[in-house]
Amino acid sequence: MNKPYSILLYYCYAQIENAEAYRDEHHLLCLELNLLGRIIVSDEGLNGTVSGLKEDCDEYMRRLHADPRFAHTDFKVDPAEEHAFTKLHVRYKPEIVHSGLRHINPNERTGVHLSPQEFKELKDKEDVVVLDVRSDYEHSVGRFKNAVTLDIENFREFPEKVGELKEKYKDKKILTYCTGGIKCEKASAFLLDQGFENVYQLHGGIIKYGMEAGGEDFEGKCYVFDNRVAVDVNKVNPTIISTCHVCSTKSDRMVNCANPVCNLHVPICEECGVKLDGACSVECQEHPEKRPYDGTGYYQKEMNGYNPLKGFNRKKKTDVQV
Repeated sequence: MNKPYSILLYYCYAQIENAEAYRDEHHLLCLELNLLGRIIVSDEGLNGTVSGLKEDCDEYMRRLHADPRFAHTDFKVDPAEEHAFTKLHVRYKPEIVHSGLRHINPNERTGVHLSPQEFKELKDKEDVVVLDVRSDYEHSVGRFKNAVTLDIENFREFPEKVGELKEKYKDKKILTYCTGGIKCEKASAFLLDQGFENVYQLHGGIIKYGMEAGGEDFEGKCYVFDNRVAVDVNKVNPTIISTCHVCSTKSDRMVNCANPVCNLHVPICEECGVKLDGACSVECQEHPEKRPYDGTGYYQKEMNGYNPLKGFNRKKKTDVQV
């Protein structure tokens, strides 16, 4: 049975003149096509995850590919039963992924792109180090077998870890990977900038590897930034590597603590979720501000009269171009 919706994950490094004005134009395009999700527009390009009816997502991809700036955008398309988001945010930011490496331009120099099959063939070689450039909460629920992981809360801390990596692995082939490929563009470029000579990146990231190479040897689930939270990748030899924060049994059920003051984002099994009413501890369970637990461990932010048109006057649909 065909699923009526699509979830798109994509990025594109491309110079955008007057990016703040283009943000408005792009926002209106998404409204026209009834898309929901998160998109970052910056002077250096686009970074987005959106969901919508298949035909609307197809039209969105067609419009972007028709624009010479974004003609080479590689979309990861995942069929879905429904929207993966509840609202639309299109924001202007200085970078499409916050790295603090604004001097790095991946279009000028970056690691060698490997197809999923090429990555699969190289990852277990003796002279290779597979490097996960994602945050700790992401790789805690899923990562490649034998991958080197970094103790970082967000990607902007990555440059601080390169010195340690250089001491251990400078003479190795470095294969970087992340969720969809965007972090690797700057991570691999920065490694080259810091003196590493053999640097590669998994093109399309974990998501594309699952789609095209069966996800073999990716252990656990892949953390994603939509309502699904974590998705299956490995169709060949799947495993669960994360453990329940409360009882330490195997669990890949990522939740937020029901106490909003804590809001800890960790795996908690269903049994402990019920026992603690969605909290990560007895203390949080007894907190006066604890949110009602509906069994999911996912808490939608308050809409507070959310209006996707707030901040600018809507143009006629005929004026919306990409």
